[in-house]
Amino acid sequence: MAPFIAIVADDLTGSGDTAVQFVRAGWPTQLSVGRAGQALADPASRRAEVIAVTTHSRPLPAPEAAAVVRDDVAALRAAGVRRLYKKVDSTLRGAFKAEIDAARQAWRADAIAVVCPAFPATGRTVRGGVLYVDGRPVTETSAATDPVTPVTESHIPTLLGGAQLAAIDGETAEALAARIQQAGAVVVVDAVTPADIERLACAIALIGERALPVGSGGLAAPLARLWAGAESRGPVVVVVTSQHSAARRQAAALQAAGAQVWSPTLAQLADDAAWHAWCSAVRGSAPGADTAATLLLLAPEGRLAGLDSDTVAARLGGLAGQLIEAGGCAGVVATGGDGASAVLAAVQAGGIALVDEVTGGVPLGTLTGGPAAGLPIVTKAGGFGADDVLIRAARAVRERRFTS
Repeated sequence: MAPFIAIVADDLTGSGDTAVQFVRAGWPTQLSVGRAGQALADPASRRAEVIAVTTHSRPLPAPEAAAVVRDDVAALRAAGVRRLYKKVDSTLRGAFKAEIDAARQAWRADAIAVVCPAFPATGRTVRGGVLYVDGRPVTETSAATDPVTPVTESHIPTLLGGAQLAAIDGETAEALAARIQQAGAVVVVDAVTPADIERLACAIALIGERALPVGSGGLAAPLARLWAGAESRGPVVVVVTSQHSAARRQAAALQAAGAQVWSPTLAQLADDAAWHAWCSAVRGSAPGADTAATLLLLAPEGRLAGLDSDTVAARLGGLAGQLIEAGGCAGVVATGGDGASAVLAAVQAGGIALVDEVTGGVPLGTLTGGPAAGLPIVTKAGGFGADDVLIRAARAVRERRFTS
C-alpha cells in the first residue's frame, strides 16, 4: 500500500510533533528517522497511510538543503503520495526559503505553497506577515541568536519573496481559498487564533492537491482531520430517542447546523402501516452515498397510549439499521441507551471497538460483528452534554480516519 500523505520535516522532533497530529485523527502513521528512500523501504511504512520523513537539513547551507528536500519530495510523489505537508520550524530557523521553494517545485508545476507557521496554543502567531512568539517578533527572541541557524527576519513574505494575506473576521473558507489561488505561487497567510487556523485548513482542503501546506503542528492538526473527512463518504445517521431536555436541545442545535431532520408523529410510530409508509419516504429521500450530509432521526415529544419507549427505540433504531445496510453510510451517532442498543441489534453487531471519545462520557468506536462491522459509531446518554455535542459527534465520525 502506497502512503497517502507524506510529512517532510527538517528535523526529527519536528517530524514527530507533526506526525502525532495525524495519529490523533486516526491515520496509521509511521515516523521515519531518515529520508524518503529509507522511509519507503521500511516494511512498517507499507502499513501506514501517513509517513513522516526527516531530512536532517536544518543546519545545511541553502543549496544543499534544497537539494535534499527536492529529491525527497520527488521520490514521495513518484511513490504515489497524494498529499504533502512541509513541516518547518515554528521560529523560522533553517534554510526556510530554500526548502519551501524546493518542495513546491518538486511537488507539481502549479503548486501553491501556503505558508503559516502559526501555532496559537504554543504562543506562535502570524499577524501582518510577521511571526510573533509570545507577542514578540521572532527576531527579538532567542531564535535570533541561535548558534547554528540564527533568524534574521520576522516578516515572512520578505523572507520568502511571497504574497501576504491578512485574516478577515467572518470570511468563509471558500473566499479565503479564492484569495490564496489569486495571490501567487508562495502565499503567507496570517493566523492569530485557532479559528484562523481552522479556516485556513479548510481553504487548503478546498484547493486540493495543488495546495502545499507549509507550517508547524498548529496547521497540521486541523488538516489531519479535514483530509480524513475528505476520504469519508456517505451521510452520518444520527438517532435521538431520548426525551430528555438536554437531548432535545442537542438535536435542535444539530438541525440548526444543517442536518436533514426526519421525525415521525406518535401516531405513525404506533401504527404498522403508517410506520412502513413513513420509513419508505425516509429511505426514498435519504442523502446519497456521494454526499457528506447528516441525517437526524428524531423521536417525537410526548406520549401516546399503547406506545412505549422500547417500541419507539426499536422503530428508529431499525430504520437506522436499514439505512446503514443499504450502503454508503459514513457512520452513526445514537443518543439514548435504548436507541443505541436498537441500532446495534438492527445491524447484528456484537459490540463496539472503542478508539477514542468525542468528549468525556461520549465514546467513539467501530462496530464489531455483523454486516456493518467497522462502521464508526458514537453513543451518548440522553441526559448530559453541551448543546453542540451531537455536532461534535457527527464531525468526529466524519473527520477521523477509520481503518479495518
